[in-house]
Amino acid sequence: QVQLVESGGGLVQAGDSLRLSCAASGRAFSRYGMGWFRQAPGKEREFVASISWSGGARYYADSVKGRFTISRDNAKNTVHLQMNSLKPEDTAAYYCAANGAGQAILSVAPYDYWGQGTQVTVSS
Repeated sequence: QVQLVESGGGLVQAGDSLRLSCAASGRAFSRYGMGWFRQAPGKEREFVASISWSGGARYYADSVKGRFTISRDNAKNTVHLQMNSLKPEDTAAYYCAANGAGQAILSVAPYDYWGQGTQVTVSS
């Protein structure tokens, strides 16, 4: 079992930056692949970024490539999402997720554990 708690969301203006954090508790965090997803009202949950257990593989949605950076610290059981040059269309609830395959997976279904989410609102 892995418990995930996100933090760092808030209300910012377009062009600002935010850093989301995901704190994991439970066993063998370093074995899990991690991902960030987001969901806006009335829309499906979508992939944002993912990272493999070692950090060696990282993937990003086209919409955030070049602006967002995912990283992890296995010693501290944390995953971060650095978000720069934020746009109003980035407004959503952001969720951290863990998959037992240890891979940087882009789809929702393979993830075994999810956090409760943190809200990011970007005003124009």
